Amino acid sequence: MDQAALHAAITTLVAALNPFDELGRAHRATTLEWLAGTHDIFRRAKPATPSPHLVCYFMLVDRAAESVLLCDHRAARLWLPTGGHVEPGEHPYATVRREVVEELGITAVPDPILGEKPFLLTVTETNDVPENRHTDISLWFALAGTKNQALKPDEAEFAGVRWWRREEIQAADPRRFDPHLGRALNAL
Repeated sequence: MDQAALHAAITTLVAALNPFDELGRAHRATTLEWLAGTHDIFRRAKPATPSPHLVCYFMLVDRAAESVLLCDHRAARLWLPTGGHVEPGEHPYATVRREVVEELGITAVPDPILGEKPFLLTVTETNDVPENRHTDISLWFALAGTKNQALKPDEAEFAGVRWWRREEIQAADPRRFDPHLGRALNAL
């Protein structure tokens, strides 16, 4: 897919999202304005060139156990869904397929309800030292998983991984999670 077609496909993904709250509507509007103003949307140099740039989160979801997998991310110092930066020329769902192998050692299985489409979009300043802070525009996807499946987490990136139920997340310190995790759980 050439760059113009890829940019159009990403714009279509964002435009097709149906936000469920005012913040979601604002993030979609911000992202569509950003996409209309630039084709420089992929990170070219770590950590922040350009800012903003496109990221994909994917939540491994065990619907039967009402749990999601989160990772204790070493660099961010937060419990986050797995994910990564969209590489130049890469479709966001290709990022999901690539990153799930790299980060968890498994193959992507789309969530049976949400499929291969993002279910949430967020615009977030990263939790980093001031000179490395930047804005991530994140498309959130859901993958089917089970609490008993074998995982091979990337130990260089994660201090640990675990399955969380909504009530466990709600009982924990919210500063330990992505600021939009509660919204993501609502969207699931």
